[in-house]
Amino acid sequence: MKRDMSDGKPIEDVYGFSASLLDGRLMGLEALRGQVLLIVNTASRCGFTPQYAGLEELYRRYKERGFAVLGFPCNQFGAQEPGTESEIGSFCAGNFGVSFPVFAKIEVNGPGTHPLYAYLKKMRPGLFGSRRIKWNFTKFLVDRQGEVVRRYGPSTKPQALVQEIERLLNDAP
Repeated sequence: MKRDMSDGKPIEDVYGFSASLLDGRLMGLEALRGQVLLIVNTASRCGFTPQYAGLEELYRRYKERGFAVLGFPCNQFGAQEPGTESEIGSFCAGNFGVSFPVFAKIEVNGPGTHPLYAYLKKMRPGLFGSRRIKWNFTKFLVDRQGEVVRRYGPSTKPQALVQEIERLLNDAP
């Protein structure tokens, strides 16, 4: 049985988790039940940071069909996300017009790993079964049932996910 490490309740899919948004409000992923999700650990000072534009493009293109991008800033890779939540929000909106939900900074590896990321890594380990996130902009694609269907490395550009996203969006909830 899957368990949320924060409260011990059984977790059956990603919709059982919650996290704080940049403005401090807690958002339960239950509010996104039935949607296809792309969950990404992000950073503002990374070579992959321009992917914010592609992520926003996907979000705007598919949000009306039940798709959401969820950004989780993380400062664990080369200290490439040193800003405050307010600075991160201003950067994302000002530079890339980000309108998808961006959460408060989290850890994706180590003892402080956010429970959602512990779950994602368990469900879709990386190369050779590794459960570590290797770098910023690792992406997890989740179907309408809340199952983690695919993990993509940082170098996979958001546009490369279009076919898989469309396939998942066409599956009935």
